[in-house]
Amino acid sequence: MPYAVTDDDVRLYYEETGSGDTIVFLHEFAGDHRSWEPQVRHFSRTYRCLVFSARGFPPSDVPAGQDSYSQSRAVSDVAAVLDAAGADRAFLVGNSMGGFGALHFALRHPDRTLGAIVAGCGYGAHPDKEEGFRAESERIAVAFEEEGSAAMSRWYGTGPARVQYEAKDPRGHAEHVHVLGEHDPLGAALTMRGVQKQRPSLYAMRDELAACEPPVLLVAGDEDDGVLETDLMLKRTIPRCGLAVLPRSGHVTNLEEPELFNRLAERFLTAVEHGKWRERDPRSLSTSTTGAST
Repeated sequence: MPYAVTDDDVRLYYEETGSGDTIVFLHEFAGDHRSWEPQVRHFSRTYRCLVFSARGFPPSDVPAGQDSYSQSRAVSDVAAVLDAAGADRAFLVGNSMGGFGALHFALRHPDRTLGAIVAGCGYGAHPDKEEGFRAESERIAVAFEEEGSAAMSRWYGTGPARVQYEAKDPRGHAEHVHVLGEHDPLGAALTMRGVQKQRPSLYAMRDELAACEPPVLLVAGDEDDGVLETDLMLKRTIPRCGLAVLPRSGHVTNLEEPELFNRLAERFLTAVEHGKWRERDPRSLSTSTTGAST
């Protein structure tokens, strides 16, 4: 099995399928490298697809120290996977925790980012939600330690933004919960405390976001209430940014609506490759509804 080795000697398991321009997929907290199978099957026909499990998620290593887990390290780990695969530049596609990773990678490594699809991104970012999100993250970390992954997956997997998936595709949702139940409890707890709980607020990064060079597509489910307001802020702040909102959908849009997600992603990739994903037309930035002078 191929592994990338990070600068702090953590082995990251990754898989490679297809050829062409590289896409690297970054999974959410409740998933792992298997969470992108509908996308890999589709895009590996024309792209080189890389999926990997984040540190703390077997078969990647599970370092035991809390200081081994942070948003910064998560970004560095993406670079390590690209280096191991011999990819200078790539499209980034991430959901939730992986969406934050894709966005932060685009900010830190614009020269290596062809474009970023940032889905399900925004939990805990709004100043009014930040304190509550950090407290809930700690409760989840404790649940992994005290209940174990299999037990807590049964309630975490049916949270307010995951029941949509269960209603649409019970079999797919059951597989999704099964993956969560296989998490290493130590790795999950340390990830929740170091990456999720401690990541910087996107609202405090608006100057950086306004200077973001790579093109970005935001994807959100219209019933994923934890991300919608933040995604509107990101849309209005990032220069080359689009926002797609999927109807009657929750947090795992790539699994809930794989055909629609893939179609949106493909249009974005094609537009970027043809130089058509440009900055917002300044004529649309007006307080006027019609453009009539006042």
